[in-house]
Amino acid sequence: QVQVVESGGGSVQAGGSLRLSCAASGYTVTTGCMAWFRQAPGKQREWVATIRPDGITNYPDSVKGRFTLSRDNAINTVYLEMSSLNPEDTAMYYCAAAFRLTSAACGAYNYWGQGTQVTVSS
Repeated sequence: QVQVVESGGGSVQAGGSLRLSCAASGYTVTTGCMAWFRQAPGKQREWVATIRPDGITNYPDSVKGRFTLSRDNAINTVYLEMSSLNPEDTAMYYCAAAFRLTSAACGAYNYWGQGTQVTVSS
């Protein structure tokens, strides 16, 4: 049974940093894609970052240069390092897993965590 569990959220002032963790079980992070999404109240879910099976990471422009997604294969965990946070980053952050189709692509994100709240105050 695949499970992903997020941790590391919290409150921070604008300009600060946070690191989110996502631990996977029943699933090997190197054999699929791991991604982070976020959802703010009243807004649609937004994609934040992806790491592919080949280790390549991708980000939307809204977080590029501020967020870094990395993977620790030994402990089956991915990390989202967030810096230069601003109030617009306030949201519930979700980790998700998908099985690989190729070294560069994955199927649907069928496995989701419960989320961890990030609040950035001005």
